[in-house]
Amino acid sequence: LFSLFQVVHAHKPHFMALHCQEFGGKNYEASMSHVDKFVKELLSSDAMKDYNRARVYLDENYKSQEHFTALGSFYFLHESLKNIYQFDFKAKKYKKVTGKEIYSDTLESTPMLEKEKFPQDYFPECKWSRKGFIRTRWCITDCAFDLVNIHLFHDASNLIAWETSPSVYSGIRHKALGYVLDRIIDQRFEKVSYFVFGDFNFRLDAKAVVETLCAKATMQTIRAADTNEVVKLIFRESDNDRKVMLQLEKKLFDYFNQDVFRDNNGTAV
Repeated sequence: LFSLFQVVHAHKPHFMALHCQEFGGKNYEASMSHVDKFVKELLSSDAMKDYNRARVYLDENYKSQEHFTALGSFYFLHESLKNIYQFDFKAKKYKKVTGKEIYSDTLESTPMLEKEKFPQDYFPECKWSRKGFIRTRWCITDCAFDLVNIHLFHDASNLIAWETSPSVYSGIRHKALGYVLDRIIDQRFEKVSYFVFGDFNFRLDAKAVVETLCAKATMQTIRAADTNEVVKLIFRESDNDRKVMLQLEKKLFDYFNQDVFRDNNGTAV
């Protein structure tokens, strides 16, 4: 919160949108209780005292696997702004924004937003995760625009990500982003300008990165004894006592020279 308050103090925005993903953290069943405290501190803080109108949308209903996205969208309006309207997607008309309101649990019944989880066949291996988007529409001094909070797919396995270029995960992200863009410019509502920001989960091209870092290395493949599935790749220098350069597992990317990712802001990769 301190970092957010610093930004507010420095820029003094009249309209502020804060898009969060993975609200409640990875272990959301145990951590979701901390969300309410965070929201209350944010709304009651001295740094936000000049924002007399707010809308907070929290997808906290983790028991609904079909709909849960763990997205949180916060909107704050400065007291100097007059005649601010928000779009009701059900009534298809704008409503004047007054006061501070918090919506959580079942956002599906809230007409002031559109929330969707990506179709299940978009998910890698068809396993549900929390990827989707929330869309709201605003009108300020006759200027209408959409704000879209998006969460695209991560690279679930380094071993799969490095197999092809672009990786299968890049293809899934591309498909999901296209799904969102198609939804926000379809024929159901008037087309307006839109801003899409959130967690795009962009990654470096894993195959190109490995080939660049280990151009002169030899690869050793480790397989599981029971399934014969590849569980680890070890890249060794061809000489220099066959020093290990990189170890790659599903959730491990262990390169021997970490400076390459930091020097000159990682321009080498």
